[in-house]
Amino acid sequence: MAATATPICKFGWKAVDFDLEGVDGKRYTLADVRGAKGTLVMFICNHCPYVKAVIDRIVADVAALEKHGIGAIAIMPNDPEAYPEDSFANMKKIAAAKKFSFPYVIDRDQSVARAYDAACTPDFFGFNAAGELQYRGRLDASRMTPVPNARRDLVEAMIAIARTGRGPKDQISSLGCSIKWREAAE
Repeated sequence: MAATATPICKFGWKAVDFDLEGVDGKRYTLADVRGAKGTLVMFICNHCPYVKAVIDRIVADVAALEKHGIGAIAIMPNDPEAYPEDSFANMKKIAAAKKFSFPYVIDRDQSVARAYDAACTPDFFGFNAAGELQYRGRLDASRMTPVPNARRDLVEAMIAIARTGRGPKDQISSLGCSIKWREAAE
């Protein structure tokens, strides 16, 4: 398992629209998940040990952010043929078991992951109400092992974005497993 870090935040970069199938049988666009004060677009998967280590914190943090007017969506970008644990059927199981309050969708052709320049799972993109990127960093200071009273970078950044429309100047990259691209797509 080689770790991949996300690039530095490109402040002001506009969120790219999408139309993706959710595990609940519905299709979701950016407009469907946009929050009144901001939007969190997350690239996650089922098999990555980094995601497995933080998924409960992601679910809790998204629930906390909803109270601040932040909408959220999780996109699974990996090739499920090469990584069967990331199959759509398994996505449904994970979303139900972990009680996702946000849509979990599949990027079957990986075009959305490419449009966002997603690098790893998890990869977090925090947008303000105008759809401008303000955060691309880590979930929290714990990484894979929870640390008591760890700084909650994502939550702090998204609350600041909800209040002011701007993210923190200094951000620490997210770390995770690289996106599993289809051979034909590379």
